Amino acid sequence: MKLAIIGGGPAGFYLASRILSRSSDPALRIHIFDRLWSPHGLVRYGVAPDHPEVKNCTHKFDEQVASDGRFSFFGNVNVGNSAPLQNTIHIPLRDIQRNYSHLVFTTGCTVPTNHSALPPSPWVIPALRFVHWYTQHPSSPPAPALDKMTRVALIGNGNVALDIARMLLTDPSVLQQYDVPVSVLSILKQSKVSHVDILARRGPLQAAFTAKELRELLNLPNAAMEPIPSELLAIPADTTPSRAQSRIFQLLQKGSKMSFGNTPKSFSLRFFVNPTGLVPPLSEGMPQLQLEQTSLDAAGRALSGSRLPPLPVSLVVPSIGLQPDPALGPIRTRAGRVLSANGHSVLKNMYAAGWAATGARGVIATTMMDAYAVGDTLLDDLGGCEGEMHMNPEPSDDRPPEVIQTANRIVTSYADWKRVDAEEVRRGQQQGKERERMTWSEARAFLWDL
Repeated sequence: MKLAIIGGGPAGFYLASRILSRSSDPALRIHIFDRLWSPHGLVRYGVAPDHPEVKNCTHKFDEQVASDGRFSFFGNVNVGNSAPLQNTIHIPLRDIQRNYSHLVFTTGCTVPTNHSALPPSPWVIPALRFVHWYTQHPSSPPAPALDKMTRVALIGNGNVALDIARMLLTDPSVLQQYDVPVSVLSILKQSKVSHVDILARRGPLQAAFTAKELRELLNLPNAAMEPIPSELLAIPADTTPSRAQSRIFQLLQKGSKMSFGNTPKSFSLRFFVNPTGLVPPLSEGMPQLQLEQTSLDAAGRALSGSRLPPLPVSLVVPSIGLQPDPALGPIRTRAGRVLSANGHSVLKNMYAAGWAATGARGVIATTMMDAYAVGDTLLDDLGGCEGEMHMNPEPSDDRPPEVIQTANRIVTSYADWKRVDAEEVRRGQQQGKERERMTWSEARAFLWDL
């Protein structure tokens, strides 16, 4: 088997680790391609800086994947029609099909879901862009003008929304010990944001955040939560909450560590509220977020209701989900196997794992289990899986496509990444922090003395 994995995030590395651990075949080759110059995808560019423990999975990737001589990583390689980034090389998907016997898509979900009532504007930016700003993603989104903002509204109450709220409400002197670039810290130190509204169209029982994320927000030393109306925190008599729901209700009933009105910053968790539009500011005023009251039907879907007073905001950040890159087309699967366009047949030796197959749901541990399952399916299929042939069953050699072999000072290897990784940690230690990140231009100059 000569396997190409498209996408170097946790799904791709977990899948590679599963196959390498189960196969003793010395002829096995696994090549991971990523359009970013560094590996680990969501772990590096999606995990909040103050959650360093979540990134510990990269140690496993180092020890169980990258150390295996049958594995190679190729960064700055854009496969197929996915959105290109600057300084990458392009490989048509057909070249992968010619050069490999098996293919797994682990391309994740890289496109934010837009809110129908909130088109992008100077006052509306998707959560993904905000996260990519503070993690210094190679797409290089511009920094938000936090020095001119006082109130931010987050639409959606998943963990990403709470991550952003925490970044805005935590004192930069606390954040500077973590993996936060100096340029980001500089903006956060100038921030005038004093209040964050977190809006959800359903209730506390349907909250998407975890108890851990909520607890961290409630325990901030310089920010307090606006009290939630008691009627919203009463569990209906005909409802038996899960253990996770019970913990969340207990935390919400207890409230924030600090008393509301006695801290320099504050936040609110508003339930059964849905935005219906945004009115731009008049002269020196603030934009007005138009809102409606919602309720739930018998199936738990949010229903529109009466109009609520508008909410003055400096910035609105929708955080309502992510979608796969539409340029790659929808990847339909059955038990991890990719299906034909009509969904009737399996494409032999083609698979998808992680969010590319399941959609953007679950945490990294969920992705790990899915990737393991797909890896097991792939190995089980080696004995023969009927389907339309879309890969070359007998690649001529174990090398990557020729365009990679001839690329000079663009394509990165895992060894290149480890050199950068060590240097980022070294630079961070000099500043008393976890690491100081490099941009691609800095990494390229460091690697090749440019």
